[in-house]
Amino acid sequence: MTEQHPLVVAGDDILLDEILRVAAAAGCEVERAPDLDAARGRWARAPLVVLDEEAASAPNRLLRRNKVLLVCKGAPTPATWERAFNTGSEKVLSLPDEEGDLIGEFADVVDGPARDDGVVIGVIGGRGGAGASVLAAAVAYRAEKSGGGGLLVDCDPLGGGVDVLLAAERDRGPRWPELDLGGRVTMTALSEALPRKRYTTGSLSFVSYGREGPGPGPDAIEGVLCAGRRAGRTVVCDLPRYFGMETSTVIGLADLIVVVVPAELRACAAAKQVLARLEPHAARIGVAVRRPSPSGLGPREIADAVGAPLITSMGRERFLPAALDRGEFTPRRRGHLATAAAEVLAAARGNLTGASR
Repeated sequence: MTEQHPLVVAGDDILLDEILRVAAAAGCEVERAPDLDAARGRWARAPLVVLDEEAASAPNRLLRRNKVLLVCKGAPTPATWERAFNTGSEKVLSLPDEEGDLIGEFADVVDGPARDDGVVIGVIGGRGGAGASVLAAAVAYRAEKSGGGGLLVDCDPLGGGVDVLLAAERDRGPRWPELDLGGRVTMTALSEALPRKRYTTGSLSFVSYGREGPGPGPDAIEGVLCAGRRAGRTVVCDLPRYFGMETSTVIGLADLIVVVVPAELRACAAAKQVLARLEPHAARIGVAVRRPSPSGLGPREIADAVGAPLITSMGRERFLPAALDRGEFTPRRRGHLATAAAEVLAAARGNLTGASR
């Protein structure tokens, strides 16, 4: 079956150029026609029709259909609304003020209907050095291997870069400073642009901080997270322990925030402070306990002390630190880290069942 593209019917060359620029920003190919008569053969089958006022002012002898938009320059006039009615347009969008809405319409065509199985997970350390970055990478890796699609997003400007954690710092592809994101972005466009860490059994897309240059603003982070969720991806964010606008954006969008807590008394005290700042803004919070405990405290005791449900606990993996230093991040299929990642995924998808290992 031939892929169908949106149909742009425009007689105003200046406005046509603006519409085509917006479509290109959304990564959307379009078909063009100068007027309604020329559009006749493609009118019914196009997934979206975008008209300008010049095209819409001609008599409309075509059948009414859904997903017709009228684009105008500046504020709509009474004549604009009359043309919208005569052409059966569902919306009137004014350029340049409503450019973002038009990008969204084209992006919906590229991405297809939004899926309901995408999730956003934030992972944050209860104290420094808790292992949040490693768990975040393991969860994204597990999501990719399970077939749902994983995306690892670096939200910690002081973390050294998740590309270093993945031993992918030499891999080509844009980091945050090179990603020019404004408003709505499609997962299709992101997938083509982002670097991927290659493994023998597959690969993992990631967005990392660079060695220099600016980090993302809240709009860029929201664009990436929402694109992944709409496409049915599991988007895993490695979060810093301080709360700026970027962190707050992730917390507000996440389906689950996981606080990684070493099984130590001082770590519990630090994690309680983190939790107090998360609770007013997060939809769901759970604890991942890192064992062993010097004083013999169990995972549930740690979670109770912190004040959040237990999602999982994980023991020490003897060879993991040395493997990470060698740039060999590949969680063992049946190791503690892989099991913890699977339980975080289950919790994010609604099955909050704390582990008692």
